[in-house]
Amino acid sequence: MTSRPQEQRRPLTIITGGSEGIGKALAFEFAQGGFDLLLVARNQQNLQTAARAISAQYDVTVLTLVGDLIDPDTSSKITTFLEQQNHYCQFLVNNAGFGLAGDFARHDEAAIRDLVDLNVRALTDLSRQFLPDMLERGAGGILNVASMGGLLPGPYQAAYYASKAYVISLTKALSWELWGTGVRISVLAPGPVKTKFHGRMGARSDLYIQSGAGISATRAARMGYSGFMCGKCLIIPGILSQLGAIALKILPHDLLMPAMAWFLKARIKPKAKNGERFLD
Repeated sequence: MTSRPQEQRRPLTIITGGSEGIGKALAFEFAQGGFDLLLVARNQQNLQTAARAISAQYDVTVLTLVGDLIDPDTSSKITTFLEQQNHYCQFLVNNAGFGLAGDFARHDEAAIRDLVDLNVRALTDLSRQFLPDMLERGAGGILNVASMGGLLPGPYQAAYYASKAYVISLTKALSWELWGTGVRISVLAPGPVKTKFHGRMGARSDLYIQSGAGISATRAARMGYSGFMCGKCLIIPGILSQLGAIALKILPHDLLMPAMAWFLKARIKPKAKNGERFLD
């Protein structure tokens, strides 16, 4: 296949996990900004529903691609799809991810591998895949979706918190490397967000969920989008979460971990369906 010159292709914002939750809310924000979209997720029906809803409200192109980013071949599948559709990646939103709640030693080994593959490896692969072209153009950017959980260790969600710590660290390091290039990079690190994500990861009975804490996906996405467009590196939506982030910088983790364990420990053993992956 002969590659078309990039100047002959049209820009597109790629959003992984864009069919539900924060990813879908971010898709609406980028569409409102006038950006054409490519939504990537595993569920074709949810993708089509999201695409129709966005297209009905905004005059933008919304393409969809069914793909599981745990499969390493999916990143090259996205590149091939862009070429076939005569587009290039202007902005990349790494939103797809999933979590595991409960004792680390009791997690299925394959589930832990999948978590690391999706939250860490796939995000890294896609960033490395599209960043060189952005640098060549001197424009574009990457918005990673992490969590406030990435700011400290999280007993009973240990692998999930650790994966989000990687995302925050990578983003901060790349923001230094990209300074002055015209390419922006940000990480959205919300506290609890009222989506299906926490229930799917097995945290239905955790105290932080039972307390009713959290903000809407729309609010998190709106602040994430505006912060990204303003060039802010670390975006923490919500006043309470921002105050919490300040406290996390001051208080030692050894003091905080007992409190985190209390909030994150399941009160009722979660019941996940066979083969269910806790995707946002």
